Amino acid sequence: MMKISLVRAARNPEASRTLPSLPFEKDGMDIARSTISRWPGYAPSPIRDLSDLAAELDLGKIYFKDESVRFGLGSFKPLGGAFAVSRALSRYLSAETGEAEPDLASPQMKARVVNLTVTAATDGNHGRSVAWGARMFGCRCVIFVCSSVTRQRKDAIASYGAEIREVDGSFDDAVRLAAKTAKDEGWFVIPDTSDGETVEAPRDVTQGYMLLVDEALDQLRDEPPITHLFLQAGVGGMASASAARFWQAYGAERPITTIVEPEQCACWYESLVAGEPVAVTGDIDSAMAGLSCGEVSLIAWPVLRTGADFMMTLSDDAVPVMMRYLAGKGQDARPVIAGETGISGLAGLVAAAQDETLRKELGLGPDSRVFVVNSEGDTDPEAYKTIVGKSASEVLEQ
Repeated sequence: MMKISLVRAARNPEASRTLPSLPFEKDGMDIARSTISRWPGYAPSPIRDLSDLAAELDLGKIYFKDESVRFGLGSFKPLGGAFAVSRALSRYLSAETGEAEPDLASPQMKARVVNLTVTAATDGNHGRSVAWGARMFGCRCVIFVCSSVTRQRKDAIASYGAEIREVDGSFDDAVRLAAKTAKDEGWFVIPDTSDGETVEAPRDVTQGYMLLVDEALDQLRDEPPITHLFLQAGVGGMASASAARFWQAYGAERPITTIVEPEQCACWYESLVAGEPVAVTGDIDSAMAGLSCGEVSLIAWPVLRTGADFMMTLSDDAVPVMMRYLAGKGQDARPVIAGETGISGLAGLVAAAQDETLRKELGLGPDSRVFVVNSEGDTDPEAYKTIVGKSASEVLEQ
């Protein structure tokens, strides 16, 4: 049986069963659902039943929401970045034309946005999503990438027509430069994190992510309730969106929620222990590239401050172990294509279930029904093949 070792784990002292006032629009979920479901190629991402792993870990069920097939982009990110682009353009066009719900697909509206520019900072998938949305709606796009972003990820973003600007620094440095440039140039900035000043777009991003769990609630409507969530957290967008949507659906009976991060960039771990946002500095690059963030999003903070029950950190050693396991053929839903960040939540579950003390604290056992998200597939095909030893297509041909 594979072994994943945790580095640190702790209970969140501020965890609560009471749903806070969420930092979202009242009808945000409805808007996200109605908007995204109309896009070409939309379909709910599948849930993979990892029954082999559940049996090995002596758990009841592991539901693995597989975002590797979302819109052909290989991650959950289009639900956020592209949706936020649509909201920014819709608000602009409403103000210009007086139409409450402008049709972004119409030639008249495309003519109005062709000279507008959207921008974002990225460590890979968010920038790709924003660029994809900009191409779909017909506006210009500039993406700032931090120094750790691989050439393949840059090329994937550029393939949607975006201009790439490289930043000599971290993801957080790229976020700040994108915001400053947008302000100076009069562009629309579409960050997936909030510093408290830019709120509207990151709120839209997070509301779009909530569709992921909204789909799952429908897909699992005939199943017993979920008991545990293991959610990877970079800035916290997907984690807060997922926790919030389950909280809305389950109320005080919400699942026990654990935040999973790489040890070197555990800004959520440090912040939840401190009871306030804490920035992690230094070398924060991780093999789990999408989680290489040193600062929590202030949109996500009010949700996870009390909505996360536990937090844990892993070393990068978990990446090849989990990726290869999921690429193997099993008696269950495997093989599943999962990238370096995609495996993080599942790796956290494995580490927790194999640690006797944490397993007991979390109440993991044969009756546990665990929800985890495969947040990306082979979004860097070269890295995937190097780690797994086969390309995604070769894995799926097994």
